[in-house]
Amino acid sequence: MNPPDRFQRQRDLVPAEKLHHLTITVIGVGAIGRQVAIQLAALGARHLQLIDFDSVEPTNITTQGYLAEDLGHPKVHATAGLCWRIDPTLQIETLPDRFRPQQKVGDAVFCCVDSIAARSAIWRALKDRAPFWADGRMLGETMRILTATDPDSRAHYAGTLFPQAEAQTGACTGRSTIYCATIAAGLLIHQFTRWLRGMPTDRELLLNLMASELVVR
Repeated sequence: MNPPDRFQRQRDLVPAEKLHHLTITVIGVGAIGRQVAIQLAALGARHLQLIDFDSVEPTNITTQGYLAEDLGHPKVHATAGLCWRIDPTLQIETLPDRFRPQQKVGDAVFCCVDSIAARSAIWRALKDRAPFWADGRMLGETMRILTATDPDSRAHYAGTLFPQAEAQTGACTGRSTIYCATIAAGLLIHQFTRWLRGMPTDRELLLNLMASELVVR
């Protein structure tokens, strides 16, 4: 008797042959990034790279889905541990450090850091090295999903990297909830699967949960 196929319900939506050959980098495994990594593990990714210098704090249990036993541990190690519980065969590289320009990254990059300055620096280093780029931003119950996969969307993304002084008051970590982070991660993963299938991706999605409003640009 053949073992159950855990991918049978998504087979027509996620091309396994393309997914299995990719190394996927998640920079920042806080609120959104941790959920992205977990969803990628469930989706069937084979090679993950997790980059984050931070350790788990008490508020991260509420807003980022970490466990009480993770307190004080590097976020990349805690996230990798949960991903391995989903799929023990998953290959994961953990870098408990800040992103550095000389680091090698995968073909798909999810930028989930919490400041415009950090995004700008990472984009400058990787804009010509990542065929798929996605950025998730969140403040309160508003989230912004940006995807760059072609010259038009890359130019659009570059235009969103305004000076830090012009950013909306409050970091992504200032006001957040686990449900917003999970929704944002799902939207990022959806753009990723569209790219895998050779479908057009959306340059920008702006979702305001409080207003029940979705804007596509």
